[in-house]
Amino acid sequence: MLVHQILSSKGSTGVITIKPDTLVSEAAQLLADRRIGGLVVSSDGEAVAGILSERDIVRNLALRGADCLTETVDQMMTPNPTCCGRDDSADQVLQRMTDGRFRHMPVTENGALVGIVTIGDVVKARLEELAMERNALEGMIMGH
Repeated sequence: MLVHQILSSKGSTGVITIKPDTLVSEAAQLLADRRIGGLVVSSDGEAVAGILSERDIVRNLALRGADCLTETVDQMMTPNPTCCGRDDSADQVLQRMTDGRFRHMPVTENGALVGIVTIGDVVKARLEELAMERNALEGMIMGH
């Protein structure tokens, strides 16, 4: 399965981005309101400057206390995150996420943000693919 197929199955709700100069407290509120785990940091909604995840915020809270909430997103984000393309395979994306120990990957095309995939999206797609393969094999064995 390819990334563009995963994006299609998610529907086209767009990617929620946040500007680098936004307060971390506002980013945390946006994550909670939208019930998502990560935000793409972008000045213009197209160029990917970084990514900010719930984990980043929680880690900084634990290490430095609540004062980190008054910082701006660009002070806490992961700059230049690993991105993938629409034609990358689910297996390639899953391997990069596993190797890099992250759960959100922006999808870009010609340098512009076109989507985001999460580890949950990729695992779901992979499970669906395995179920189809199993059903096909069972059908062949049963002579259908």
